[in-house]
Amino acid sequence: MLTEFILGEQKRIILISLITGVVLMLAKFSAYFITSSNFILTDAAESIVNVVASSFAFFSIYLSALPRDENHPYGHGKVEYFSVFLEGGLIVIAGGIIVIKSVYGLLNPEPVRDLITGTIIIAVTGLINGCLGYYLINKGKQLRSITLEADGKHLLTDMVTSGALVIGLLVIYFTGILWLDSALSGLAALYIIFSGYKLVRRSVAGLMDETDFGVVTNILEVLNEKRKEEWIDIHNLRAQKYGSELHIDCHLTLPNYFDLNRVHEEVSLVDKMINKEAGVKTELFIHSDPCLPECCHYCSMPNCPIRSEAKRIDIEWTLDKVMRNKKHFE
Repeated sequence: MLTEFILGEQKRIILISLITGVVLMLAKFSAYFITSSNFILTDAAESIVNVVASSFAFFSIYLSALPRDENHPYGHGKVEYFSVFLEGGLIVIAGGIIVIKSVYGLLNPEPVRDLITGTIIIAVTGLINGCLGYYLINKGKQLRSITLEADGKHLLTDMVTSGALVIGLLVIYFTGILWLDSALSGLAALYIIFSGYKLVRRSVAGLMDETDFGVVTNILEVLNEKRKEEWIDIHNLRAQKYGSELHIDCHLTLPNYFDLNRVHEEVSLVDKMINKEAGVKTELFIHSDPCLPECCHYCSMPNCPIRSEAKRIDIEWTLDKVMRNKKHFE
């Protein structure tokens, strides 16, 4: 039920973003046709990306909500990374086209008109995008949705671009220097390309299963805080993100005299604790290892019937230690 609520909330938010994007796109192109400003065209062209990206984001959230099947045993959550990749790629392409048009405008400057009207339109659209962007980012963090976060950051980039655009248009209006229109347009396009690159980089990281150190560090904080004496060590930990879900597999070392029922109980406790305390829905695959005599010097298990030496040290579970494929022998 919780997952269905989250996905429904994501679709509702993306739909709001899509409808708003269409309205703002029409407003920006109206400003361009009124002014004939390449600088305003920069913002208008990026708004097309907003609409296309939001459309694909809506589809990707629908697809990620589909249940697992034989072809997708981990679900369809990774489609969100394709959504982010598309958004970033379109931003880079739009920025490149605007750079080319800006260079042409510098070589063949054209007069602009009604700049104050165009400036007011752009200022209003930028303010709306900024408010919507902050809303999407906050909701994306709450719902653990990379798609909402990416869309929100894109809209914040659009707000920054619009702010620079308003300042630039006012400078052009008061100075009358026409070539500034194309020059500022080119600079804004370079910023747009950089923001698109960052989105592409993030999507590729997700598709390549790059470790999300922030998420893993948060989980380790929970494990260290709630650690039980029976949990001797954790190692060979790996994490993958699939949409809003996290998948973790690791090895958990337990006393070798525990029977199968006790082992299952301890493994289940780790699973429940992470899902309750870490703030992200997590599927865990935990392989249980029996302890060895070499574990005794850092084992906290009281009244152990097989202890070969007294405990000498405490070992904190850190990224460096838990990601290695070996017990914490020192």
